[in-house]
Amino acid sequence: MDFFVEKEEGVLRIDRYLADNQEDLTRSYIQKLIADGRVLVNEKPVKANYKVNSGDGIKLMLPPPVDLEIKPEDIPLDIIYEDKDIVVVNKGKGMVVHPAAGHYTNTLVNALLYHCRDELSGINGVMRPGIVHRIDMNTTGVLVVCKNDKAHQAIAEQLKVHSITRKYNAIVYQNFKESEGTVEAPIGRHPVDRKKMAVNHKNGKHAVTHYKVLENLGSRYAHVECTLETGRTHQIRVHMASIGHPLLGDELYSNNKSNFSLEGQALHARVLGFIHPSTGEYMEFEAPLPAYYEELLIKLKR
Repeated sequence: MDFFVEKEEGVLRIDRYLADNQEDLTRSYIQKLIADGRVLVNEKPVKANYKVNSGDGIKLMLPPPVDLEIKPEDIPLDIIYEDKDIVVVNKGKGMVVHPAAGHYTNTLVNALLYHCRDELSGINGVMRPGIVHRIDMNTTGVLVVCKNDKAHQAIAEQLKVHSITRKYNAIVYQNFKESEGTVEAPIGRHPVDRKKMAVNHKNGKHAVTHYKVLENLGSRYAHVECTLETGRTHQIRVHMASIGHPLLGDELYSNNKSNFSLEGQALHARVLGFIHPSTGEYMEFEAPLPAYYEELLIKLKR
């Protein structure tokens, strides 16, 4: 990958500059690439502390991908709907959607490979067969998976133009005075912590979340429904935290210490609606609130 340093980008270390401009790579991984001689500035290798200058031409050379065999695993799936084109599943808490560093087994993809055999779209490669969108590991709820490339392209296009219906239930900190609202703020990589996303007016992408207060719970919490107009990484978690209502159990975007034994944020993808790729009909699916979530609501109402 080639980069050209513009004058207005300021003085940055080469590792920081590349991490800011290539969000899929961590700064530590970029430092390893630099040490391996895989980063050239004006055709010459540099060290990680090199300060980029206006007019620098940077070449980043990634090593060839390691071939990994993702194996089918007989993992139970909660299937809401299935036909020759799609599978709609209710993902459980703690399940990673597709294999990635540190998670090469026990993922939704491993389970789908066993269930669907060879009937999964290949557009997203061997690591993410069938996956057209995803939800976080500790977010539960409805997800559509594509069995062929035609279906994948049709759903992906709907995601691109934001025509898919996506409604989430979340438990957040602090009561609301208003009954509903909208957060419209661009989301991009956090400028300091690369593991986090943030409201980023300089480098963020357009993001809109509509929220409706279902119920204030006691004096410290609230139950809300969030409807996504766009679908950025961690969108609901970032947007709700930005208005002073971080999600209960969200250790990444909240400084509050939960008094409950939760595995991550209290967030559930409840409703998913889209145009079926073959029939052209609108279909809508709903995943009931998981047991832990229902029990948490009862506790908080007390």
